[in-house]
Amino acid sequence: MPTVNIFHQAELSVDVLHKNLMSLRDFLAKELTCGDIALKPEEVSVRIISVQGAGMIAPVEIEVTAHAFEDRIKRQDEICLRIREFIKQKLNVPHDVRVWLLLPQLGHSWEE
Repeated sequence: MPTVNIFHQAELSVDVLHKNLMSLRDFLAKELTCGDIALKPEEVSVRIISVQGAGMIAPVEIEVTAHAFEDRIKRQDEICLRIREFIKQKLNVPHDVRVWLLLPQLGHSWEE
């Protein structure tokens, strides 16, 4: 299942992200759903991580890791732009936001 790490240096964005975590998980599940798999919001793990130091490109950076299904590969830039737009517009995050979509082959450690 997808994992999402939201790295931030901007304190204003933390409260907004926490308050809107369920709508964010719902949005991410819809964006990452493809012909091979339909995701539910509870299948998307979101982590909000505070970063110290000045090495980030933007005040909010998001890394999404999900299995490399063909539909996702074809839409990878669109998915990143839509996640960025959602964070900035729908959640009113006033800072620059950068999004990376990592699409490796994935395994997992649990049984269904």
